[in-house]
Amino acid sequence: MDKLHEECGIFGIYDESGSTAESAYFALMALQHRGQESCGIAVNKNRQIFHHKESGLVNEVFNEKRISELNGGHMAVGHVRYSTLEKRGRENAQPLVINYVKGMFAVAHNGNIINYDNLKKKYEKTGAIYQTESDSEIIAYTIARERINSHSIERAVVNSMKHLQGAYSLIVMSPEKLIAARDPRGIRPLCMGRLKNGGVVFASESCALDAINAEFERDILPGEVVVVVRGGKVTSYKDNCGAEKSALCIFEYVYFARTDSVIEGQFVHEARKLAGRLLAKKNPVEADIVIGVPDSALGAAKGYSLESGIPIEDGFIRNTYVGRTFIRANQASREKAVRVKLNPIRTNVKGQRVVMVDDSIVRGTTSAYIVKSLRDAGAKEVHVRICAPPYSYPCYYGTDIPSKKDLIIHRYSIEETRKYIGADTLEYLTFDDLMKIAPNSATGFCSACFTGEYPVLPTDIVPDGEA
Repeated sequence: MDKLHEECGIFGIYDESGSTAESAYFALMALQHRGQESCGIAVNKNRQIFHHKESGLVNEVFNEKRISELNGGHMAVGHVRYSTLEKRGRENAQPLVINYVKGMFAVAHNGNIINYDNLKKKYEKTGAIYQTESDSEIIAYTIARERINSHSIERAVVNSMKHLQGAYSLIVMSPEKLIAARDPRGIRPLCMGRLKNGGVVFASESCALDAINAEFERDILPGEVVVVVRGGKVTSYKDNCGAEKSALCIFEYVYFARTDSVIEGQFVHEARKLAGRLLAKKNPVEADIVIGVPDSALGAAKGYSLESGIPIEDGFIRNTYVGRTFIRANQASREKAVRVKLNPIRTNVKGQRVVMVDDSIVRGTTSAYIVKSLRDAGAKEVHVRICAPPYSYPCYYGTDIPSKKDLIIHRYSIEETRKYIGADTLEYLTFDDLMKIAPNSATGFCSACFTGEYPVLPTDIVPDGEA
């Protein structure tokens, strides 16, 4: 793996017209970039929850027959997943559907619960039996426990937030209600929209709303719980709002989010263009063309070109039908997959001094291959520009970087990294400039992967990530 990868994307819909499974399908297609390991949809039909989930891409798991079988309910929850190696498999696919003393509910989760081990051990002592390795099951179990002593499931969700630490954007579907919740720091995004018929939708990103012709209404506040009941009536609970300093993951703007999304008032594409402009200001170079590594770095490449005056060209053809390279079993097979997935356009790069803009370098192996492929295609020079600072610390909130040893910056200096990937020059965006790329954002940021200053840290993990 030589890219950062997030755990998942979530979607929920309340629509009394009954085509909720179909809407969830198209919304999950729009969120596919957030998770390509597995997916699932759960629907509410006459107070009964039916679901289907499986390993694979959305269009592999669901076909017209499956969607028609699920259609007819007035609520649905959907999920696309990417997991760590230890938590792969169909049994960990979502949404989770829970049967308990009060009935049924389904839950979909984006993020990572950092006190998972402590909660798991605590619940085991009271007889809990687990079916998955997912922290989403701990969330569901916490909600179920709180519901026994609460007058409503939304109050149970509000109360559960006192026990859950880390990053969690949630959608919960009960027989009568659709509930969305975001952790008090707002580390992972979650927004709300409206259908023309008055239906309500929730999604990790606004691009999912666009896919079903829903109008973006607002972002869910950090710590907020929003409940939708019959008739599309919406109620907000803000008991946990303001309890913590907001800390949206800054990499949503750099890499995770789809380019056409709006997060916390900031257009992602504009943030990436600004990152490219700032890169060009601080790190100019004499070159003939600018190219971006698809897809997330294309906006930054555009910004670099605009600021530098160097013309932009398409540098690569990206095969969108190839699965993600980081799931391959060994380096040789990963390199073959990269070769199929990303190929230079020889006529554009041959004989050229190339500025190659990318979003990050993790291990460096994929970056080395991409630089080599440009040289093999005839590029005279390759100058690498990264639209973020060096990724220096692990993330505990849902990004698949478990320890420092996985990061190239802890094995090599920047100059050694340049030599390792085979670039003529290598420059990164500064941390100060990174903090400027989303001027319209209404939230604070988590930048722990650059600074090591975590909003909240697991008690059993030391701050330097070496444990």
